[in-house]
Amino acid sequence: MKIATCNYSGSVGKTVAASHLFAPRMPGAEIIAVESTNESAADLGLPVEQMRGEHFGRLFRKLLMAESAIIDVGASNIEAFLAELVKYDEAHLEIDYYVLPVVGSGKAQRETIKSIQALAAIGVPAERVRVLFNRVDADVHEEFAAIFGYAHHAGGFIANPEAAIYDNEVYDLLANKRTTIKEILADPKNYRQLLREADRDDLQAIAHLSDMHALQSLARPVERQLDRAFAAIFL
Repeated sequence: MKIATCNYSGSVGKTVAASHLFAPRMPGAEIIAVESTNESAADLGLPVEQMRGEHFGRLFRKLLMAESAIIDVGASNIEAFLAELVKYDEAHLEIDYYVLPVVGSGKAQRETIKSIQALAAIGVPAERVRVLFNRVDADVHEEFAAIFGYAHHAGGFIANPEAAIYDNEVYDLLANKRTTIKEILADPKNYRQLLREADRDDLQAIAHLSDMHALQSLARPVERQLDRAFAAIFL
């Protein structure tokens, strides 16, 4: 399976989706960051090939050979990415799914709709365009009314309310520690015990151990929620 996470809107969670949602559930997938300015999965320690949108020729050749790939298209590169995509006959069909993460702000939802329209304009079939609702507080339908309204009136994409990542401090902690949920779950250390044994005057060590214990406590329920979101995206 080959997935592209993309959106005209920045800071909507494309890298969170690539790093924490897709990469652990697509073993062996190559991660390619089409990015020039912002964070990518490489910042979390994952093996990532970096390129710019105008380098689509190189990307296209890699997609022809790849069985599994995650393409993280940064907002600053999506214009060039789409412009290059249409230069190659039916190149858009080399990508199985275009996943558009979106957060609840009005601007992000408007730019997500713009992204959906741009994909439709180059011929991407509606069933390949999937919205991922990110940083959900409580009610997906209420927080993303503009997206569901557009889906009802215009279509051109799939919006499953179960394809949602709920707001959680774990993602900021992971970014600060430059790690992933997969690595946290594989870490055998008992940070609760280490915290109890720590020198109370070593504030730096206490802060680190507290963060790691919080990550371990948060990781497993978040992992289960991400499992549900991953399954829902492709229903």
